This record gives sequence, C-alpha cells and structure tokens, in this order.
Amino acid sequence: MRRFVEDRGLQHAIRLSSAGTGEWHVGEKADPRTRAALERAGYSGESHRAKQFDPDTFDQFDLILTFDRGQLRILHSWAEREQDRALVQPLLHFDPARAHNLEVPDPYYGDDELFDEVRDVIERACEQLLQQIEPAVRAAIDAASPR
Repeated sequence: MRRFVEDRGLQHAIRLSSAGTGEWHVGEKADPRTRAALERAGYSGESHRAKQFDPDTFDQFDLILTFDRGQLRILHSWAEREQDRALVQPLLHFDPARAHNLEVPDPYYGDDELFDEVRDVIERACEQLLQQIEPAVRAAIDAASPR
C-alpha cells in the first residue's frame, strides 16, 4: 500500500500502519517466503516487524482493513462503539473482482507461486481502494491548503 500512496504523492495525507490481532509473532520479521515474494515484486519487507493492534487506538484511524473473517470478527468485538466497528472493513471489499470472496487467501501451506498470487491479490485491492478514496483525499488536501 505504501508504494501506491507514494506513487500518487499522498504520503503526507495518508498515514499507514500494520498490525495483527494476535500477539504470537509480535516483534518478529515476516515469514521468509513473504519477504521473498515482496522482493520479487520490488518491495523490501526487511524492516517490518509484527505488532498487535491496540483496541484503544480505533479513534486514530479512518479505516481499518482486515484480510479475513476472523480478523473482522475480532476487531468488531474489540470496538466498543458502533462508529469504531464501521471503520473495520475487509480489504477485498474494495476490489470488485473479488467482491464474491472477501478472504485474502492464506499462503502459509502453499508454495512460492501461491505467495506471489496472494501478494498480487493484495496489490490489486490496495490499488482499487486508493482509486476510490483518492478524490476525497485530494479534496481534503485542497480544502486544508492556505489560499
């Protein structure tokens, strides 16, 4: 997502963060196969470290994306207010080609090809999401700019 935001010059308007719902990998690097799939597409995943989402931070976000129903369910259960639950959306909800299945496939038991396919699914959804929100983000930037 960061690359797509930067390619559009929106890095000062869109703040990104990544966190999981479980604590079991906190502080660890991504799976080596994930890092390899990222590198094959020109990304570096070396600096990424897992962290757990903090339920006290819902109000710091405009949108919280999930990869699967389990994450969606957990985040909805952590949200104390309806407005916080409304922030939580499946990533694939933003990709019309995937609207029939909102689960990002889990490549853990697959081969390198599956890791690449999952990366591509995520990239397409990120691109679709940014296409949808970019006009509103640019309008907010324009409205905040001194005249």
